[in-house]
Amino acid sequence: MNDTLSSNRSSAHLTVGDTTKGGSVMSFYLPKGSNRPPQIDRGEGVYLYDRSGKRYFDATSGAVVSNLGHSNPRVVAAMKAQADRVTFAYPRFFESEGNVHLASRLTELAGDGFDRAFFVSGGSEANESAIKLARHYAVVTGQSARFKVIARDPSYHGSTMGALAVTGDSFTESIYAPMARIMPKIPAPLTYRLPAGQTESEYVAACAQALEDKILEEGQESVLAFILEPVGGLSSGAVVSPASYYRTIRQICDKYGVLLIHDEIMSGAGRTGAFLASHHWNGARPDIVTLAKGLAAGYTPFGAVLAPNRIVETVAERGGFVHGHTYFSNPFSCAVAASVLNEVVEQGLIERAATMGEYLDMKLRQLMSRSRLIGDVRGKGLLMAIEIVADKETKRQLPTELNAPAMLTEHGLRNGIALYNRRANRGQFGDIQLITPPLIVEPQQIDELVVALEKSLRGLETELRDRKYLD
Repeated sequence: MNDTLSSNRSSAHLTVGDTTKGGSVMSFYLPKGSNRPPQIDRGEGVYLYDRSGKRYFDATSGAVVSNLGHSNPRVVAAMKAQADRVTFAYPRFFESEGNVHLASRLTELAGDGFDRAFFVSGGSEANESAIKLARHYAVVTGQSARFKVIARDPSYHGSTMGALAVTGDSFTESIYAPMARIMPKIPAPLTYRLPAGQTESEYVAACAQALEDKILEEGQESVLAFILEPVGGLSSGAVVSPASYYRTIRQICDKYGVLLIHDEIMSGAGRTGAFLASHHWNGARPDIVTLAKGLAAGYTPFGAVLAPNRIVETVAERGGFVHGHTYFSNPFSCAVAASVLNEVVEQGLIERAATMGEYLDMKLRQLMSRSRLIGDVRGKGLLMAIEIVADKETKRQLPTELNAPAMLTEHGLRNGIALYNRRANRGQFGDIQLITPPLIVEPQQIDELVVALEKSLRGLETELRDRKYLD
């Protein structure tokens, strides 16, 4: 029987290469003969269902996207209503009601200093746009020598060439560096494993000081911006630094006229228990912030750049922003994102993320005490992560060639839990598994998530023992 959409054969029984012409997208990621993932049929709330009817808890909101869960009826209705009216109109010819409403609501939630919104189709585009906006502003204000964007290592800011250039991932650089101008990096303040002889507070302070040192090393007249994820994603395992770190970074940027960009692709739109993660720390506000993922919650591809009037109006008055994409600010996506934002506010999901985040943190720490494999739990709100280790006492990692998070994902699917992982730096900085359920999650569903996660970890531990990677 060939593999068609009308086939009753589950993709769980198929392998990459076992397809009709065209094939599965997995053909680009996995060698021929690898198992293909199950085929999705539908989603409802925090659950996904494959074509065989098996239910999976969406424990990571896909790729930290589905903040509202699946099949929210009011968002689906808004999608249908907008599709009946108009789906596309080029924004240089027409404004749309959704665009105007969304920009106003979004900048209001973001607070002082974020006066204008520029809408794109996702996180990579958002970060690419933010970097270009910063550069354009420097050029029109007589600072054309500024072009370097300092970032952290490890970090992840996207897969387009400009976003890749500020991403701290040595493996990605090993492939694409000849095609991009890789930007300067400073250490991210990862505190699970500290350099010898340093306390956590000493190391965090040293990581902040590294920004000033790098600005001076590169030449302050050449440094345009500093970009960071205020709460880390997969590259750093939801790392959260003390408030002093964010304040010091802000002060250093102000001292040298460097723009501060917060990449809130994962952490924004309420996931950490505040609309922006930067709202958690006084004196930490960035100049530019980027959002995506949860902003439209997977109901449409979407992202945004938020910036102050002083930047946007200066650029607009001197010829306008020399940048854009075909689908930026399209009416359909703006209307959908506006509906998602309404749901987040009206259901009180920002406050819920804070409350449920505390409960999830407690349950994960209890699980850590029972599991041989969990070495650390960290994060904020419903942006949490666990780190998988071979030895909790020494914090020794499993062999990187194993790709333990991918192994855990396989066990998770068997136990009815969907776990997203994208291995940054090929495990150089640890084996990270994000735990980021939809913001609508209930306490009893968190209990269910943790039970399924524990079963999956036990299955992984058994496999590792059988393969002689654990005693």
